[in-house]
Amino acid sequence: MGPTFWTAVFLGTIALLIGIIWSIRRHRSPVLQVECDAPIDTLVDSLAGLTLGTPVPGNSVQVLENGAFFDVLIGRIAAAKATVHFETFLWKEGKLGQRLADAFAERARAGVKVRVLLDAQGSKKIGIEATHKMRAAGCRLEFFHKRSVYTIGILNDRDHRKLCVIDGREAFVGGHCIVDDWLGNAEDGQHFSDVSVWIHGPAVHSVQSAFSENWGGETGEIFLGDDCFPKLEAAGEATIHAVFVKPESSAPAVKILHHTAICLARKRIWIQNPYFIPEPEAIEAFGAAVKRGVDVRVLMPATSGSDSPMVQHAGHRNFEKMLECGVRLFEYPHTLLHQKVMTIDGVWSAVGSTNFDDRSFDTNDEITLAILHPPLAVELDAIFEKYVARAEEIQLDKWRKRPWREKVLAHAAYAINELL
Repeated sequence: MGPTFWTAVFLGTIALLIGIIWSIRRHRSPVLQVECDAPIDTLVDSLAGLTLGTPVPGNSVQVLENGAFFDVLIGRIAAAKATVHFETFLWKEGKLGQRLADAFAERARAGVKVRVLLDAQGSKKIGIEATHKMRAAGCRLEFFHKRSVYTIGILNDRDHRKLCVIDGREAFVGGHCIVDDWLGNAEDGQHFSDVSVWIHGPAVHSVQSAFSENWGGETGEIFLGDDCFPKLEAAGEATIHAVFVKPESSAPAVKILHHTAICLARKRIWIQNPYFIPEPEAIEAFGAAVKRGVDVRVLMPATSGSDSPMVQHAGHRNFEKMLECGVRLFEYPHTLLHQKVMTIDGVWSAVGSTNFDDRSFDTNDEITLAILHPPLAVELDAIFEKYVARAEEIQLDKWRKRPWREKVLAHAAYAINELL
């Protein structure tokens, strides 16, 4: 048996292993045909049930934009008395990372239990100084899915959540990353736009549950008691359910949430998302929404504003079909719009870490808060209008005439969109 035979055996074994991993991890996407005429504000219990959650009334929600988010976050960390739980995907060495590491270290030295969970791939450039400072002060710092023989089958699964829970009494969820580009106020290409929400009330426990899922998976540690899950009184009028579960062999909850909400819209679907690559079934759902009179608009960065232009090129592949369906598409060229926001009918909102692509919907660990609170939807729609005023609306006739090279690039990028 020569080298050709053994090469064939090796390649066959690799192909078999890939096939086994794929078959174990595959799931069926939801069919987007919802037979229900009820408005979304009457279907909160249904949406929560479908996404394996529970709607929790009695919460307050405050929107925090751009770099101002970090002033509030770091101020609240400094006020922590018992626990700080922090989870994020992207942390790079810089001024912001130093500020946050200093805040965690100071609380740990004061006796607060500080647990920090970072994605091993997204936070590989955190820097030795920050990790040493936190650990030396007594912070528990762990990395999600580090490269090892034990993570071969799940190495592509990344922790893309961005959340913080303080004393089990308040929580932050959104899109902000720990990179200096997130400072400022989206004033130029070096300062990004983003949205996170700051919540108080019983729904904080749901965000704590999301953190505990991956923390327990990486460390085996279980935490409980009033330091983490205190009794929480009503704090506002918003009903919230946290969406983060990834059931075996079924579509992840974030995908079911976003796709079902599209089907329930009766007046308006306004989406702000940096990486918008809908699959064919979602495009059909958008088209069906337009046919029943829904105003469907999507705001995203242009390639000139994106931190990942290839993702935007991949999204371009289906622009023509969406425009033909009546979806209005807007590209913002000035900087990265990183907020992951969807509002339905001016009453219901989805805010969190989830991109509108199949890496977020099928692969990553994500968290989105589904929030029934009309004043919040109005506020988020105002953010949409603020940025869309400086965006370029894509026109179908002009889009059809774009250079053939751009069309080829879009198809090539789309072919690998789940790896981008």
